[in-house]
Amino acid sequence: MNEQPEQKTTVLVVDDDRPLRRQLRWALADSHRVLEAETRAEAVEQLQCERVDVVLCDLHLPPDLDGIEEGLAVVEAARNMRPSVPVVVITGGDAKKSALEAIRRGAYGFFEKPFDEEEVSHIISQAARVRRLEAEVLRLRSELDMFRGFGRFIGASPVLERVLTQARAVADTNATVLLTGENGTGKEVLARAIHEESSRASGPFVAVSCAALPESLIESELFGHEKGSFTGATQARKGRFELADGGTLFLDEIGELSTAVQVKLLRILQERAFERVGGTRTLEVDIRLIAASHRDLEREAEAGTFRRDLFYRLNVVPLHLPPLRERREDVPLLAAHFAAKAAEKHKRATPELESALLEALQEYDWPGNIRELENVIERLVVLTGESRLNAEFLPEKMSRAVPGETPAAPAGDETTLEGATLALRRRMVVNALQAEHGNKAAAAKRLHISRSYLHRLITELHINGA
Repeated sequence: MNEQPEQKTTVLVVDDDRPLRRQLRWALADSHRVLEAETRAEAVEQLQCERVDVVLCDLHLPPDLDGIEEGLAVVEAARNMRPSVPVVVITGGDAKKSALEAIRRGAYGFFEKPFDEEEVSHIISQAARVRRLEAEVLRLRSELDMFRGFGRFIGASPVLERVLTQARAVADTNATVLLTGENGTGKEVLARAIHEESSRASGPFVAVSCAALPESLIESELFGHEKGSFTGATQARKGRFELADGGTLFLDEIGELSTAVQVKLLRILQERAFERVGGTRTLEVDIRLIAASHRDLEREAEAGTFRRDLFYRLNVVPLHLPPLRERREDVPLLAAHFAAKAAEKHKRATPELESALLEALQEYDWPGNIRELENVIERLVVLTGESRLNAEFLPEKMSRAVPGETPAAPAGDETTLEGATLALRRRMVVNALQAEHGNKAAAAKRLHISRSYLHRLITELHINGA
């Protein structure tokens, strides 16, 4: 594929001296697109109408050729209208003070008359390079912003949108949030998004996995400890609550906390105060708490395995993240995102995903949810190494979901769809649908075929009411 030629830098030359403008045009025309203006008004018009990368401006412009106010006004107009466009000013050899005033007002640099053409070309090229770098920084920042906050979530399924709508409503408050959902559904991602969309975004986001902390260290990790409070405590240490002061504390798998820690946590939620382990001084913190669990804490509270009063304190705003099998329409978008991510990680070209693969991915129930999908896609990118991803290297448990593929059966084996007569095949499909009360996904699983293949059989066998 032929590369597009690099677009020339556009330079706006502002000077009432026509011979000087012509000289500058000749000096710059080979590498730059040159526009001209004689007055401040013409310069402003060009800035409004044209894509300008660099402004080259004489400080002495009509109607006040003796002063520099008109030239400075061009500098300020450019900075106000196009903040990223550098302005280089032209001045006489005895007017460095004027040039320095222009730089103080926002000019990128200056050169003196009479000028050297190579010097002018060099300073214009440097200014244009600064312009390109600033534009690239803005582009990258814009891309990063897309993956901050709720931009982290990929998909447009109704169940996901419902959760995100509620999360947006609660983000810029101090309300405690309880996130529930299966492992791998993105609870920490949602917690971080809520923090980033809140007024606490400039403060710390501290995440703690309660399940990963040994029971003997949980209190010290959460609340900190004083020197000598236990064997090995050789110095005082801040806990996660202190580290999260002014920001958000995310307690993942909060259902794993012992009853003693639950009691202490309840007090903090009520009073926003606590003592370090081994300490007597009461510490106050300003935090927003987001908790998460894959377990049903309400049921555990009723059973007495989780403190009921703590559950009510946590359950101010409950948000439930749906499993991936309940948002299958999001799978192709997520798969494409993870394919691009894996390709970048392994220095491969971003691959396309074949329709048969996408259909197989949508057929699968994803017990590991988004985390499992990401791992599967990375596996395909690594093993395939081509511009298109297909279902060849899918795990065995998923390959059965590839459309049109069914387990091989010996000829005449009437215990399988492939070996059955047409009439028997129809009866097997009807019986499976009746046994699963019309649920096609469950019926397909019962028959050991994909849903798309079941739909095709329903059409081919003229099964009505299915």
